[in-house]
Amino acid sequence: MPFPVEQKYIKEAEVGLGVEFPKSFVEKMLKLNGGEVSTDEDDWILYPFFDKLNTKRMSRTCNHIILETNQLRRIMGFPENGIAIAGNGGGDHLILLPFEGNQTKIKEKIYIWLHETGEIIEIANLIEALIE
Repeated sequence: MPFPVEQKYIKEAEVGLGVEFPKSFVEKMLKLNGGEVSTDEDDWILYPFFDKLNTKRMSRTCNHIILETNQLRRIMGFPENGIAIAGNGGGDHLILLPFEGNQTKIKEKIYIWLHETGEIIEIANLIEALIE
């Protein structure tokens, strides 16, 4: 069950990944850190930001965005600048990508990364279209 997260944990993730998340994604995660979303393609579990407030929150957010992203970056075909925000349990992931001219600023768009082919498909033009 998702719960609110403090801004400082989102900032820690931004520093850890060297990026700036889109404002709408941050606002959503501040209210509900994690949760589930569905697309026409699949159901997805959102990766939370690592919340160190107490041991209960640490255990509930241990599959956080930094950890999942860093693990996926070791897999051939995963975009080196991709940020994993959700998984379907079958190997595919929802990702965010940076702007081409600014690798630290993340776009609003959400993409699916298909693990079998390495293909990246845009599925939402704005985060709000997918994450309510």
